[in-house]
Amino acid sequence: MTRTIVGPFNRVEGDLEVRLETGDGVVREARVTTPLYRGFEQILVGRAPADALVIAPRICGICSVSQSMAAVAALRALSGTVAAPNGVLAANIAHAAENIADHLTHFVVFFMPDFARPDYAGAAWHPAAAERFAAETGAASAEILPVRARLLHVMGLIAGKWPHSLAFQPGGTTRALDLGARMRLAGIWRDFRAAFERIVLGVPVEDFLAIETAGALAAYAEAGRADLPHFLRIAAATGCDRLGRGPGPLMSFGAYHGEDGALFAGGLTEPSDGWRPLDPDRIAEDLSHAWMQDGPALHPARGETRPDVDRPEGYSFAKAPRLDGRPVEVGAVARQAVDGQPLIRALLERDGATTVTTRILARMVETARLVLAVEGWVRALDLREAFCAPEAVRYGDGAGEGLVEAARGALGHWIAVRGERIQRYQIVAPTTWNFSPRDAAGRPGPLEQALVGTPVGDQPGRAVAVQHVVRSFDPCMVCTAH
Repeated sequence: MTRTIVGPFNRVEGDLEVRLETGDGVVREARVTTPLYRGFEQILVGRAPADALVIAPRICGICSVSQSMAAVAALRALSGTVAAPNGVLAANIAHAAENIADHLTHFVVFFMPDFARPDYAGAAWHPAAAERFAAETGAASAEILPVRARLLHVMGLIAGKWPHSLAFQPGGTTRALDLGARMRLAGIWRDFRAAFERIVLGVPVEDFLAIETAGALAAYAEAGRADLPHFLRIAAATGCDRLGRGPGPLMSFGAYHGEDGALFAGGLTEPSDGWRPLDPDRIAEDLSHAWMQDGPALHPARGETRPDVDRPEGYSFAKAPRLDGRPVEVGAVARQAVDGQPLIRALLERDGATTVTTRILARMVETARLVLAVEGWVRALDLREAFCAPEAVRYGDGAGEGLVEAARGALGHWIAVRGERIQRYQIVAPTTWNFSPRDAAGRPGPLEQALVGTPVGDQPGRAVAVQHVVRSFDPCMVCTAH
């Protein structure tokens, strides 16, 4: 076998290396390394609990609202605070805008440019793909990036700025929106829907969400002239619908919680199995192949983060989170599968696993569903009521957990407080789940398993299929190593 190190993957947070063992033109074994360490969990220890609202969002500049939501949920659980309904709605709108911005950026800027590479120069579809999706010069990014910028004006209205806003609090959001702000929100969302339907879907959101079978999706791909049907045709031609097969359970903490429950239900599912409830107490982080001091696999509420760069078996600063001892895949495809979205469930049942295609498609399905949800949330705002609970928040001794969904998947914060100071703060990010190293039983993480069997030809380091598989998970390594 041949050993090759691929990386950095520098379109987003490039601190990622993938070591491949290859033979007979395919990947035989993969090890995923996160070579960056940051230490946010230690920075938070010894500080006042409310400092988490300031420090934790700085873990990442592209999912800052998600980190705020997890910190808010943990502090809300710790303090017993009940948020104002308007504050929950406003936070959901801001969170949805950030997650959609992530999905669009990933699709156009990070993922699709690989199809414009010279590796595909002989394909009939390549000239159109290169014109549309080439990095920096492609027409798609020139169209989408202004749409993304306009979408993020939502943050200015609700949170004052983005990223790293202090507007998100256990009691709700700090700015009470007036009629003018609500009208501007509605206008931004109307503009976004029109652009998303014209550029990405090629059909109205409602028509796209009516597609529930693989056959109907194939017909949509064949007839459509927008970017998503364009991708689906390329994916079928390049075998992306058979590439990067996920190893097993899909997990979601549930997303966009409100008085009536979560918009996207939490739970656990497998392509061949139905929905099952999720017990977060069954989560444990394995340290056996991380650059961490030795210790047993522990639930994050009891875990520690103590780096050891000399650990002989270590090959990543990422721990290995497991649920009931098993690696699980998280992300938009997991959220939609767990929630029972018909098209995603139909494709998973047909393919028997997640693939590059379903991961990309699920992000657009989710965006379409959020377009409708946000329209309802904007209408539901009651401008006569408060946006933040009036009572002062008190943080006594105790513990809390904040389980939310970032664009890339399940995000958890666990806090313990003693003597008005943070005694322990642990974070498990989506990319930590998907890009985890092996555990004590030798089980590879989800990406490590998904890469096995990927065709690499005689130049593993340049294999574009490896890029497709890795980028289909949308890595964010600063969140992983927090």
